[in-house]
Amino acid sequence: MNKQSFPHHMTQAPSVPGPHEGYMPGFGNDFETEALPGALPQGMNSPQKCNYGLYGEQLSGTAFTAHPPERTWTYRIRPSVKHSHRYTRIDLPYWKSAPHVDPDVASLGQYRWDPVPHSGESLTWLTGMRTMTTAGDVNTQIGMASHIYLVTESMKDAYFYSADSELLVVPQEGRLRFATELGIIDLAPQEIAIIPRGLVYRVEVLEGPARGFVCENYGQKFELPGRGPIGANALANPRDFKAPVAAFEDRETPSSLTIKWCGLFHETQIGQSPLDVVAWHGNYAPLKYDLSTYCPVGAILFDHPDPSIFTVLTAPSGMPGTANIDFVLFRERWMVAEDTFRPPWYHKNIMSELMGNIYGQYDAKPQGFVPGGMSLHNMMLPHGPDRQAFEGASNANLGPDKLDNTMSFMFETRFPQHLTGFAANEAPLQDDYIDCWTDLEKKFDGTPGKK
Repeated sequence: MNKQSFPHHMTQAPSVPGPHEGYMPGFGNDFETEALPGALPQGMNSPQKCNYGLYGEQLSGTAFTAHPPERTWTYRIRPSVKHSHRYTRIDLPYWKSAPHVDPDVASLGQYRWDPVPHSGESLTWLTGMRTMTTAGDVNTQIGMASHIYLVTESMKDAYFYSADSELLVVPQEGRLRFATELGIIDLAPQEIAIIPRGLVYRVEVLEGPARGFVCENYGQKFELPGRGPIGANALANPRDFKAPVAAFEDRETPSSLTIKWCGLFHETQIGQSPLDVVAWHGNYAPLKYDLSTYCPVGAILFDHPDPSIFTVLTAPSGMPGTANIDFVLFRERWMVAEDTFRPPWYHKNIMSELMGNIYGQYDAKPQGFVPGGMSLHNMMLPHGPDRQAFEGASNANLGPDKLDNTMSFMFETRFPQHLTGFAANEAPLQDDYIDCWTDLEKKFDGTPGKK
């Protein structure tokens, strides 16, 4: 258990907020933190009267009877029902939820996009979300959606939470601040954040314009993958995930709160900031993680292992061994396998793979897959190295080689990913991507023993 007292009173951020310090380590830890001394009850969750006139309230991220249960007790200036009023439907036309199958859009194929450009339009976290693919069904709480975010301005007296999903945020450029009920997370490229379902927050621009990727998880929460024979270390280590310390706002100002619920958006008007949690304890909290701390493992003699060896986080499905979502990272690493084709081999599989490039060059696609770009290879569609990558890897001198200046990732799911109209018609789709395999040559020679 971690305990940290960090007096911090949030205010509405200026146009360029200063740096933020203060996090608690550990994935799945039971944290406790208070922004005012004595605000956190000890030895019980719900005293008859809380210190400072606070209200005790529980935020449950799993069913009460789940094992292990995930919940956080908060001690706040007002109960959340004071941050909820009559709701009005609003339209965020570029943010889509599954099932969303456009009959005029073909999702069967191999697709790749250049980075979605900034338009010069003023966009917040909500208005700047651009859905690329959807999978599963938000109403039955399975599957996911993938998004690009384009953010140029901070949310001002405006707040948001999703009742549908947790969000995995992967920045590619710019820096954002997530001012949440449970504290502050500052986020930059080469980091990720997990924003839990039901958590209220505001997104501010620290350095813009900002662009990145979002995996919206409708299903079971992300967890660390089982390491199996790898043992207790390597991959993503729990201590490198950081939860924020308590911070609160006590501001009486007209504000809006937007809720995403069953794929639709609703807005309510309130008279104060809802970020009024003065102390909290529990294991249901936002987290950030530095991708440079990911410790990859791989072949040290021959053969490229399955890409699942690079899993950072996984969200289970009801099918053992088959994920609702895997978040997979391809970062700098040494290649040492002997007599081996070292890039990922040609394959087709049950998972639908959406990739994004954070920076650098991906080894299986040295051209065309650029930072900020994305690709999609849906379930049971063949894909693999282009000719340049194949020829280079087939004829390389196989000494130890450092694969450097590279960080790409994959959102993969057991469900087919359907393209949105934005992905098919507005995002910069590379119409010639399928042609990258056209010039692969027939090399067959029936001579016995000839390679």
